[in-house]
Amino acid sequence: MSKVIINCYEDFLPYIGKPLGESDYVELSQERINLFADATLDHQWIHVDTERALRESPFGTTIAHGYLTLSMLPHLWDQIIEVHNLARMMNYGMDKMRFSQPVLSGQHIRMLTVLDDVANLRGAIRTSIHFTIEIQETGKKALEGIATFVYYFAK
Repeated sequence: MSKVIINCYEDFLPYIGKPLGESDYVELSQERINLFADATLDHQWIHVDTERALRESPFGTTIAHGYLTLSMLPHLWDQIIEVHNLARMMNYGMDKMRFSQPVLSGQHIRMLTVLDDVANLRGAIRTSIHFTIEIQETGKKALEGIATFVYYFAK
């Protein structure tokens, strides 16, 4: 699927209430999980101790941090949309975020998106994107919520 190309506020309007697209799948490998644990200082055994997880985890393996799954959003979002004529973009907020299913080490995730709302704020455009992070191996939702971005177009 090709990226949605946005050049100005009006380009968002036809997509309100409609899918914007989906990303490619990306693997949440044990190496990525370990790097995230190092970056966040969150070394809970369920994430990083593969031998203990094999013995004690109800999943039989380690699982990705929920916030690692969430942190993949910018990478996945960049595969869906391309905004031209942009001065800057800001992450504004997250709403109604729910972790539904753990992502097991080695599983693959992708993001599906729908444009919920767009507002012209006189010089800035606020978009609300309903996103779902889906696990390839199970077809289940790992995470869903609403991401709000603010775009400032060049004059």
